[in-house]
Amino acid sequence: MHNNRSDAIILPSSMFVNYVRPNLRFGNSHDGFWGNNHAGPPNIWDPDKGFLVQATNLPDYELNFPTTGLDGLYFDLDIEGEDASQLTWYVETEGDIKATVSWTRPIQLGDSDIWIPPHQKYNPDYYVTRVTLHGPSASPSQRNSDFPSRLKVPSLPQTFELVGTDGRGNAVKYGFVLKQWFVSRGLDYYHIAGFSEQSTWCDSLGYKMSRISDLTNAKCGVDDNFPCKNGVDGATPSSEGNFFQRQIGAGFFTEWGVVGDYGETPVPLQHLWTSELYMIMDGGIIMNTGLDVADDMSMSPPLGVICRTP
Repeated sequence: MHNNRSDAIILPSSMFVNYVRPNLRFGNSHDGFWGNNHAGPPNIWDPDKGFLVQATNLPDYELNFPTTGLDGLYFDLDIEGEDASQLTWYVETEGDIKATVSWTRPIQLGDSDIWIPPHQKYNPDYYVTRVTLHGPSASPSQRNSDFPSRLKVPSLPQTFELVGTDGRGNAVKYGFVLKQWFVSRGLDYYHIAGFSEQSTWCDSLGYKMSRISDLTNAKCGVDDNFPCKNGVDGATPSSEGNFFQRQIGAGFFTEWGVVGDYGETPVPLQHLWTSELYMIMDGGIIMNTGLDVADDMSMSPPLGVICRTP
């Protein structure tokens, strides 16, 4: 019986959010590179369901997924005890970032929503309760410019409470707190560049190039590609090696997984610069570029970038 779960939202109507599902790919022991186990601890992450609800009260919403965001990313609420199609949603928040809740079909195009089993993804009767984030993002002209105009910088942290009602006085709630916001330069060849150019691009927007710890909880010192030097390491709680393991509050990719699978979200699939002159790949894997701050950055390889605030 789920009704005795301490991590579920229990209301008199017996409605509760059971799990919160972002991209599940790179969330278990068999779909990552080289046999890496991307699954987080069982009290945080279920490889087949997503993140478990960690908090049901407003003061503790910061313990829930997500703590990071980017325009257009989304996750689904697994609601039990009620026909979710009958719920009307409103979002309580104040700030520059918005969230919308919709009863919708999964995206069928290409690899979008690839984590949803095909018998559900392509079933015309299968719907999900989907939460989508909306906030500052670079326009096409900003992505194409080496010196883009400044972009709105949201004030963080920002708290969200999602409330679904059924018209009979029953309600279900889910809350989270965004602590970091990310902006991508884009997907394609025209938006990759050397380290200095990408750092300047982020600075021009009013953002900063992401650090390793902003993106992944990969652990340094496990392999030669990610040595422990100059105090550089991934976020904590750390994973078991040079790859992310799913956790809340331990990096952008650690929370969201492979962001290229989310519809038309313009995030490079791999090969991103970090501010420490390392390269990050799918799965939160860190690669040593061999560069140092004293090197000639004009020789640095062209890579993508995701900027962050704060």
